[in-house]
Amino acid sequence: MEEYLIVLLAATGAGFINRVILLRSDYRQYPSYPHGHLTHLALGFIAASLGAVAVVAIAEPDYVAVTFLVLAAQQFREIRNMERETLSKLEETKIISRGTDYIEGIARVFEARNYLVIFTALITGTVVQISSWPYALIAAPILIIASNKLMSGKVIGDIAEIKEAKISFEGAMLKVEDVFIMNVGLPQNREKIIEEGMGVIIKPKDDNARLTLDSPGQRMAIIHDVAAILGSKVDINEPELTPSARKHVDKGYLVFYLVANEPDINYMIEIIKRVPVIESSKGAALSSYFGRKAAD
Repeated sequence: MEEYLIVLLAATGAGFINRVILLRSDYRQYPSYPHGHLTHLALGFIAASLGAVAVVAIAEPDYVAVTFLVLAAQQFREIRNMERETLSKLEETKIISRGTDYIEGIARVFEARNYLVIFTALITGTVVQISSWPYALIAAPILIIASNKLMSGKVIGDIAEIKEAKISFEGAMLKVEDVFIMNVGLPQNREKIIEEGMGVIIKPKDDNARLTLDSPGQRMAIIHDVAAILGSKVDINEPELTPSARKHVDKGYLVFYLVANEPDINYMIEIIKRVPVIESSKGAALSSYFGRKAAD
């Protein structure tokens, strides 16, 4: 019994620590409320306990218990639905929304993190069961580092080059470099955009990156993250100051414009570089045989 207690404590501890590390409130600030943290930490503890108990059940052996654990683990799929519903409700009150693609990506991440917690607890418990508890001090950090590597996907800076762009007007039409953005009717808004607006060019590094940046969901993610950090002077029913990302239809690059509360072009470029590549927006069609032929 004492041997199993050590296995349970080591495995559950490793899994829960992994969940705490994975639960980071980054600059996108989600989850950023105490109840959200508590919910995810509680689910993380349950996931770690499932992985730990599985080791004991197999060692006993008690395969009925293992079957029950598998059924319980499947319930973590509901986490994706919970996150999706929560963020969709919050989306209704946002002036600059994340978009459904971004929300789906966040929901998938929170589901996957609990599976990584189960895996961490399971492997740590197995190591302790086969060897002894000091080996958990080696296995657990390796598994936690591997989990963080698995959860770190690509960002815009990996697939595109970002540089400052010139904002100008051709009559009442707002332009960023050679791409028309919108018609700005009020003279005072045109002056404000010229004085305070910032623009960048986002050039894809290859054809797959171009397909990714073509996605409206990816563009909404860029707009949301930049506006969330630097702020935006857009208000409700104020379309002329709404940040926007448009594509040069012939050359394939994006231009982005924003009138920010904290105007800092260098910081804006760094923020865009760190925007995650949305999973549902990833372009890989041109990696196929016919895709390569079409791109030639």
